[in-house]
Amino acid sequence: MTSPSPFPDGFFDRSDPSPDGEFYTPTRLVTHIDDGAIAAVGDLYAELGLDGASGEPRRVLDLMSSWISHLHSAPAELIVLGMNAAELDANPMATERIVQDLNLDPRLPLPDASVDGVVCCVSVDYLVRPVEVLAEAARVLRPGAPVALTFSNRCFPSKAIRGWLATDDEQHCAIVSEYLRQAGGFTEAEASLRTPGGRYRGDPLYAVVARRLGG
Repeated sequence: MTSPSPFPDGFFDRSDPSPDGEFYTPTRLVTHIDDGAIAAVGDLYAELGLDGASGEPRRVLDLMSSWISHLHSAPAELIVLGMNAAELDANPMATERIVQDLNLDPRLPLPDASVDGVVCCVSVDYLVRPVEVLAEAARVLRPGAPVALTFSNRCFPSKAIRGWLATDDEQHCAIVSEYLRQAGGFTEAEASLRTPGGRYRGDPLYAVVARRLGG
Protein backbone atom coordinates (compact mmCIF):
# COMPACT_ATOMS: atom_id res chain seq x y z
CA MET A 1 0.00 0.00 0.00
CA THR A 2 1.30 3.47 -0.89
CA SER A 3 1.92 5.72 2.10
CA PRO A 4 -0.09 8.96 2.16
CA SER A 5 1.78 12.06 1.02
CA PRO A 6 3.05 14.30 3.85
CA PHE A 7 2.19 17.31 1.66
CA PRO A 8 -1.41 18.58 1.61
CA ASP A 9 -3.53 19.02 -1.50
CA GLY A 10 -2.48 22.13 -3.40
CA PHE A 11 0.99 22.21 -1.86
CA PHE A 12 2.68 22.03 -5.27
CA ASP A 13 0.28 24.38 -7.06
CA ARG A 14 1.55 27.71 -8.37
CA SER A 15 -0.19 31.01 -9.05
CA ASP A 16 1.22 30.94 -12.60
CA PRO A 17 0.54 27.47 -14.05
CA SER A 18 1.64 28.45 -17.57
CA PRO A 19 4.46 26.37 -19.12
CA ASP A 20 7.81 27.09 -17.50
CA GLY A 21 9.41 27.15 -20.94
CA GLU A 22 7.58 30.41 -21.65
CA PHE A 23 8.70 32.02 -18.39
CA TYR A 24 12.35 31.08 -18.82
CA THR A 25 12.63 31.93 -22.53
CA PRO A 26 14.14 35.39 -21.86
CA THR A 27 17.85 35.12 -21.11
CA ARG A 28 18.62 36.47 -17.64
CA LEU A 29 22.37 36.77 -17.04
CA VAL A 30 21.83 37.98 -13.48
CA THR A 31 22.42 36.65 -9.99
CA HIS A 32 19.51 36.02 -7.66
CA ILE A 33 21.36 36.28 -4.33
CA ASP A 34 23.96 38.77 -3.11
CA ASP A 35 27.73 38.32 -3.00
CA GLY A 36 27.77 37.06 0.58
CA ALA A 37 25.26 34.32 -0.15
CA ILE A 38 27.08 33.40 -3.38
CA ALA A 39 30.33 33.05 -1.44
CA ALA A 40 28.53 30.85 1.11
CA VAL A 41 27.38 28.53 -1.67
CA GLY A 42 30.94 28.24 -2.98
CA ASP A 43 32.28 27.61 0.51
CA LEU A 44 29.80 24.77 0.99
CA TYR A 45 30.73 23.16 -2.32
CA ALA A 46 34.41 23.41 -1.39
CA GLU A 47 33.76 21.80 2.00
CA LEU A 48 32.02 18.94 0.21
CA GLY A 49 35.05 18.49 -2.04
CA LEU A 50 33.15 19.29 -5.23
CA ASP A 51 35.27 22.05 -6.76
CA GLY A 52 38.65 21.97 -8.43
CA ALA A 53 40.53 22.54 -5.19
CA SER A 54 39.71 19.01 -4.05
CA GLY A 55 42.43 17.64 -6.29
CA GLU A 56 40.11 14.80 -7.28
CA PRO A 57 38.54 14.36 -10.75
CA ARG A 58 35.02 15.22 -9.62
CA ARG A 59 32.02 14.99 -11.93
CA VAL A 60 29.30 17.32 -10.65
CA LEU A 61 25.69 17.80 -11.78
CA ASP A 62 24.22 21.29 -11.30
CA LEU A 63 20.41 21.07 -11.47
CA MET A 64 18.25 24.01 -12.59
CA SER A 65 21.45 25.77 -13.50
CA SER A 66 22.23 28.97 -15.36
CA TRP A 67 25.25 30.98 -16.47
CA ILE A 68 27.00 30.63 -13.11
CA SER A 69 27.34 27.57 -10.86
CA HIS A 70 28.83 29.28 -7.78
CA LEU A 71 31.79 26.92 -7.42
CA HIS A 72 35.02 28.63 -6.37
CA SER A 73 36.89 26.66 -9.02
CA ALA A 74 35.83 24.31 -11.76
CA PRO A 75 35.63 20.56 -11.14
CA ALA A 76 37.01 18.21 -13.76
CA GLU A 77 33.50 17.83 -15.22
CA LEU A 78 30.47 20.01 -14.64
CA ILE A 79 27.11 19.04 -16.13
CA VAL A 80 24.68 21.94 -16.09
CA LEU A 81 20.98 21.22 -16.54
CA GLY A 82 18.58 24.11 -16.97
CA MET A 83 15.81 25.74 -18.98
CA ASN A 84 17.63 28.38 -21.02
CA ALA A 85 20.22 27.25 -23.59
CA ALA A 86 21.85 30.67 -23.88
CA GLU A 87 22.37 30.88 -20.12
CA LEU A 88 23.89 27.40 -20.01
CA ASP A 89 26.14 28.23 -22.97
CA ALA A 90 27.44 31.23 -21.02
CA ASN A 91 28.49 29.08 -18.05
CA PRO A 92 32.30 29.04 -18.27
CA MET A 93 32.76 26.00 -16.02
CA ALA A 94 30.34 23.71 -17.85
CA THR A 95 31.68 20.73 -19.74
CA GLU A 96 28.23 19.36 -20.65
CA ARG A 97 24.92 21.17 -21.06
CA ILE A 98 21.38 19.73 -20.89
CA VAL A 99 18.27 21.79 -21.63
CA GLN A 100 15.40 20.18 -19.73
CA ASP A 101 12.29 21.14 -17.77
CA LEU A 102 12.34 18.95 -14.67
CA ASN A 103 8.74 19.88 -13.92
CA LEU A 104 7.71 18.16 -17.14
CA ASP A 105 10.23 15.31 -17.04
CA PRO A 106 12.07 14.60 -13.77
CA ARG A 107 14.18 11.80 -15.27
CA LEU A 108 17.87 12.65 -15.49
CA PRO A 109 19.54 11.54 -18.74
CA LEU A 110 22.57 10.10 -16.96
CA PRO A 111 23.68 6.58 -16.04
CA ASP A 112 23.36 5.11 -12.56
CA ALA A 113 26.12 6.06 -10.09
CA SER A 114 27.84 8.36 -12.57
CA VAL A 115 28.37 11.63 -10.65
CA ASP A 116 30.27 12.67 -7.54
CA GLY A 117 27.86 15.37 -6.45
CA VAL A 118 24.49 16.92 -7.23
CA VAL A 119 23.84 20.57 -6.43
CA CYS A 120 20.84 22.85 -6.85
CA CYS A 121 21.08 26.54 -5.94
CA VAL A 122 18.06 28.76 -5.17
CA SER A 123 15.72 26.70 -7.34
CA VAL A 124 14.27 23.87 -5.26
CA ASP A 125 11.23 26.04 -4.47
CA TYR A 126 10.14 25.87 -8.12
CA LEU A 127 9.97 22.08 -8.35
CA VAL A 128 6.47 20.61 -8.59
CA ARG A 129 7.81 17.02 -8.55
CA PRO A 130 10.76 17.36 -6.17
CA VAL A 131 10.60 13.84 -4.74
CA GLU A 132 10.86 12.34 -8.22
CA VAL A 133 13.75 14.64 -9.13
CA LEU A 134 15.63 13.78 -5.96
CA ALA A 135 15.00 10.07 -6.40
CA GLU A 136 16.72 10.50 -9.76
CA ALA A 137 19.54 12.38 -8.05
CA ALA A 138 20.00 9.41 -5.73
CA ARG A 139 20.12 7.10 -8.74
CA VAL A 140 22.86 9.01 -10.55
CA LEU A 141 25.00 9.69 -7.46
CA ARG A 142 27.83 7.41 -6.53
CA PRO A 143 27.59 5.82 -3.05
CA GLY A 144 28.63 8.30 -0.37
CA ALA A 145 28.42 11.29 -2.72
CA PRO A 146 26.56 14.43 -1.56
CA VAL A 147 23.50 16.27 -2.73
CA ALA A 148 23.44 19.94 -1.70
CA LEU A 149 20.28 22.04 -1.98
CA THR A 150 20.69 25.73 -1.17
CA PHE A 151 18.09 28.48 -1.00
CA SER A 152 17.46 31.97 0.32
CA ASN A 153 14.36 34.03 1.05
CA ARG A 154 14.06 35.36 -2.51
CA CYS A 155 12.21 33.83 -5.44
CA PHE A 156 9.89 34.42 -8.38
CA PRO A 157 6.66 34.11 -6.36
CA SER A 158 4.50 33.35 -9.37
CA LYS A 159 6.57 30.21 -10.07
CA ALA A 160 7.32 29.07 -6.51
CA ILE A 161 4.99 26.41 -5.16
CA ARG A 162 2.26 27.50 -2.76
CA GLY A 163 3.60 25.33 0.03
CA TRP A 164 6.90 27.21 -0.08
CA LEU A 165 5.31 30.64 -0.10
CA ALA A 166 3.11 29.72 2.88
CA THR A 167 6.05 28.69 5.11
CA ASP A 168 9.09 30.36 6.68
CA ASP A 169 12.82 29.73 6.37
CA GLU A 170 12.98 27.13 9.14
CA GLN A 171 10.04 25.29 7.63
CA HIS A 172 11.72 25.42 4.21
CA CYS A 173 14.63 23.44 5.66
CA ALA A 174 12.16 20.87 7.01
CA ILE A 175 10.35 20.70 3.65
CA VAL A 176 13.54 20.04 1.68
CA SER A 177 14.68 17.48 4.25
CA GLU A 178 11.35 15.70 3.83
CA TYR A 179 11.75 15.71 0.04
CA LEU A 180 15.02 13.81 0.48
CA ARG A 181 13.46 11.43 3.00
CA GLN A 182 10.60 10.67 0.64
CA ALA A 183 12.96 10.23 -2.33
CA GLY A 184 14.86 7.49 -0.50
CA GLY A 185 18.43 6.39 -0.92
CA PHE A 186 19.94 9.18 1.18
CA THR A 187 21.31 9.59 4.68
CA GLU A 188 19.26 11.79 6.98
CA ALA A 189 19.59 15.36 5.75
CA GLU A 190 21.45 18.06 7.66
CA ALA A 191 20.13 21.62 7.42
CA SER A 192 22.12 24.73 8.26
CA LEU A 193 22.22 28.51 7.90
CA ARG A 194 25.43 29.21 5.96
CA THR A 195 25.45 33.00 6.39
CA PRO A 196 25.63 34.84 9.74
CA GLY A 197 22.48 35.19 11.79
CA GLY A 198 21.54 37.97 14.18
CA ARG A 199 21.82 41.44 12.65
CA TYR A 200 23.33 40.24 9.37
CA ARG A 201 21.74 42.34 6.63
CA GLY A 202 22.63 40.26 3.57
CA ASP A 203 20.65 37.52 1.88
CA PRO A 204 20.44 34.45 4.13
CA LEU A 205 21.72 31.23 2.61
CA TYR A 206 20.34 27.93 3.86
CA ALA A 207 21.65 24.51 2.91
CA VAL A 208 20.22 21.02 3.15
CA VAL A 209 22.80 18.31 2.53
CA ALA A 210 22.55 14.51 2.45
CA ARG A 211 24.67 11.69 1.03
CA ARG A 212 23.85 8.75 -1.17
CA LEU A 213 23.59 5.62 0.90
CA GLY A 214 26.09 2.85 0.36
CA GLY A 215 29.35 4.72 0.79
